[in-house]
Amino acid sequence: MEQYDSAPDQPGTLLDGRYELVEQLGQGGMAVVWRALVHGSTGFRRWIAIKRIDPKHRHYPEVVEMFVEEARVGAALQHPNIVQAQDFRVDERGHHFLVTEFVDGPHLGQWVSAHTDMLQPTPWPIVTAIAIEVLRALEAAHGRVDESGSLAPILHRDVTPGNILLDKNGSVKLADFGLARAMDRNQITRPNVVKGKLSYLAPELVRGDAPSPRSDLFSLGVVMWEALTGKRLFHAATDVEVYRMLQNPRVPLLSMRRSELPMGLTTVVHRALERDPRQRFASARDMLQGLTSVLRVWPVTTDATAIAASIRQAFPTPNWTKR
Repeated sequence: MEQYDSAPDQPGTLLDGRYELVEQLGQGGMAVVWRALVHGSTGFRRWIAIKRIDPKHRHYPEVVEMFVEEARVGAALQHPNIVQAQDFRVDERGHHFLVTEFVDGPHLGQWVSAHTDMLQPTPWPIVTAIAIEVLRALEAAHGRVDESGSLAPILHRDVTPGNILLDKNGSVKLADFGLARAMDRNQITRPNVVKGKLSYLAPELVRGDAPSPRSDLFSLGVVMWEALTGKRLFHAATDVEVYRMLQNPRVPLLSMRRSELPMGLTTVVHRALERDPRQRFASARDMLQGLTSVLRVWPVTTDATAIAASIRQAFPTPNWTKR
């Protein structure tokens, strides 16, 4: 029987002679993410993140193909609000790994949970400011133009709290672009290879319709609703129950959960959560303008400095390492 190299990676492993694995940050679906160091000449070192195929999936050709496609898509996107792909290599054992920038801070889900633990609502101006930065990332991806000058949009299809990374200095980065398109090109049927985040999918995707930019806006609407309330929107004991909820989604009014929220903000979120895609914002730019209008009349700054301050308040000690 053919033997497969399924040995897990270990801290201290050196990949390609220069990338040192330091600490595992997270694991899910088909991949494992590490905090790592890149070593250069004359003592140069810099923190990076490395994404690897989970060892138990390395011998599936379709998973490798999907990972390669994810790297290609990620390399095609260059934007300050998108986690940047920096390198894609094969190690000494023949296994692929993707090198990306390292975002030193919590993801949005951790930030929301920290406020829940403190029995405090999330500050709505900061939630709004974070969403605006995510929309800048989506606008760039949805409006991508290829080398020939033709429109070549990239849809995310996995806009979830865990993929919205908050740097401790206040920048906002959307992670894991490319996986959705990779899944489109490689139909993965093997069980437990990719665990979908069903609760954030737009209803039309659950029905089997084609994705569109408005599908990503629905997902962001779910993220915002949850960040503002501290509660799950579409949550049930099983995926089957969630699936049924999403076929005819019912969204409780934000104004009934938090009466102090400005009407302009609740209007934007509920429009993004319309069941019919035609009733949502036409583009990320349109939704971004709606949120910008909300903050325009807010007298307190909501820039990167304010986001960084909210992270320090939520995490008096940096304990977000495990994602």
